[in-house]
Amino acid sequence: MSEMEIRRAVKERYSKIAVTAGSPDCGEAGCCGSHPISLGGSVPAEALAADAGCGSPLAMVAPREGSVVLDLGSGGGVDVFRASAMVGPDGRVLGVDATPEMVWRARETRARYGDRYANAEFRLGEIEHLPIGSESVDYVISNCVLNLVPDKLAAFREAFRVLKEGGTFAVADVTLHDVIPDAARRDMDSWSACIAGALLDVEYEEKLRAAGFEDVEIEHVSDSNIGEYPFRYHSSHIRARKPSSGHPRAR
Repeated sequence: MSEMEIRRAVKERYSKIAVTAGSPDCGEAGCCGSHPISLGGSVPAEALAADAGCGSPLAMVAPREGSVVLDLGSGGGVDVFRASAMVGPDGRVLGVDATPEMVWRARETRARYGDRYANAEFRLGEIEHLPIGSESVDYVISNCVLNLVPDKLAAFREAFRVLKEGGTFAVADVTLHDVIPDAARRDMDSWSACIAGALLDVEYEEKLRAAGFEDVEIEHVSDSNIGEYPFRYHSSHIRARKPSSGHPRAR
């Protein structure tokens, strides 16, 4: 099983969600279903229809007005549009996704609402190679996406690179209760369904610290099992911080 096979399987699944979301042909919505925690608020229905998250990263942080937020794997844009209202007209929210159809859908949704989301932008790119300048964002968020990335450490290093000193990394993601069978790791459907690429809590923390993060916290929001394999997984909230050399910590 190669990295390209994983990327192809993931893109095929989420390009289909982008195209069919909200239609009778949509079928299963995506990664882990609906959010265990809902922030409420007004979010475009077009974005909600393509939502495939497993938690609420913005429930872990309260981006201050004027700050810059980056959403990794932004999909249809649910968390980008939520963050847009939080940071206000002087702030900025960037969404990056590797699936062209998702980026197109999110851009079309933004255009439908005129200037309402003028501070939001969607870019095509891979999380391991972010099209974002170094030390340019205050918060990095993500919702059930990092488990889909073949090279987790590269992704965490990129998140660390783009964060300002003292910046916050806050993601919702799948973590595993125990080591899963090799057969599940090799199964493309399990990869694209957010299971085969997931990490144990200890592995997640080790890789975040290896990337340079500190103050790593992992909270299990819910747990379940999926598919033919008899193992449990957690919908988890993970938070970490880029060390600061005297600057105020982002909260």
